[in-house]
Amino acid sequence: MTVSMRGQPWLEAKATRAVMAALQAAGGPDCARFVGGCVRNSLLGQPVDDIDIATRLRPEETMAALQAAGLKVVPTGLEHGTVTGVSERKPYEITTLRRDVETDGRRAVVAFTEDWAEDAARRDFRLNALYADAAGMVFDPTGGGLADAAEGRIVFVGEAETRIREDYLRILRFFRFQAWYGRGQPDATGLAACAALKAGMAQLSAERVSKELLKLLAARDPRSTVRAMAETGVLGQVLPDAQPLNLFEAMCGLTGDPVLRLSALLPADEGAVVRIAGSLRLSNGMRDRLAAAVAEGPVVAPDMTEAEARAAIYRLGRGAFEDRLTRAEAAGGDGAALRRLAAEWTPPKMPVGGRELVRLGLKPGPETGRVLKAFEAGWIADDFPSDGHEGRLRAAMASPA
Repeated sequence: MTVSMRGQPWLEAKATRAVMAALQAAGGPDCARFVGGCVRNSLLGQPVDDIDIATRLRPEETMAALQAAGLKVVPTGLEHGTVTGVSERKPYEITTLRRDVETDGRRAVVAFTEDWAEDAARRDFRLNALYADAAGMVFDPTGGGLADAAEGRIVFVGEAETRIREDYLRILRFFRFQAWYGRGQPDATGLAACAALKAGMAQLSAERVSKELLKLLAARDPRSTVRAMAETGVLGQVLPDAQPLNLFEAMCGLTGDPVLRLSALLPADEGAVVRIAGSLRLSNGMRDRLAAAVAEGPVVAPDMTEAEARAAIYRLGRGAFEDRLTRAEAAGGDGAALRRLAAEWTPPKMPVGGRELVRLGLKPGPETGRVLKAFEAGWIADDFPSDGHEGRLRAAMASPA
């Protein structure tokens, strides 16, 4: 079967043609082919973000070819044969054809080759082992990649267990690609291999696991995939504290935000969330967001009054309020009106401070903080009035400590 990607904008772009021309000038017309995601996504009619190229040229030859053409070169992974060429400010990752010499489940020792089939044999899934030449003609060395892409199958190259033992992250990648590109039930052989070898994921770095998990959760509808992960025990291997999927499945119907979807898989306990975020090596910002969604504080519910919502927004901040509202909606209810309020209402600044208290005769000291806190509580309870501040301050001063 002859398949062509001719006409793809990224393929015809001047920057892309410049890179391929530089490589071909050094190694001949068949020395370089596009590979992986750019080929797969083009065939599936999906956006192409990154362009990867495989080449028969050795890394030093690739660098020399690019430099001879006046293109910028970044030696991003020479030990694995990878060079990044920059053409018109766009990066192109170019990797010498490889075969695995030794693997330990996390990383591989590779040897360079000039055999396209050997390079394809070390890749993870058949639909990721598709290549295309500079003209867009597609090559399918495994013999199953084109059919898999067309029919929505995620099938390991060769023996599934062998591919997984080379890198246990491929278990999560199997589910991630199923969520993004699969149709129907996951491949039974691949699923069984993932279930059998899931314990091997324990040796992976937390950063690699969390990155892959968040990519999976960003798929349009990952619900059936996450159910399969739970049934095989893979989800429990990645998230030992994973909760029943009811809230997660409802959340997926409300938002595509992978952080909120992850939140729905975690316990509704701030301390547990902080601990899990640490074990996954999530960023501080993501950890704090996940924690704020379940921390103690104002309860957010779709049926709360607008005054209660404004008070919660003031105390929590808009972001945490909206996250809590989405979690509450997933549990049941319609918060559309409160979401509009959160988008349109700007929390006012505290209208009084220490100066006003001094004018009323209160000397600066520890009492100042107590009085201002009492004033703020009353001001919030009264729904942020714009006047009557002096009376509230006097009442706060007179209130017991």
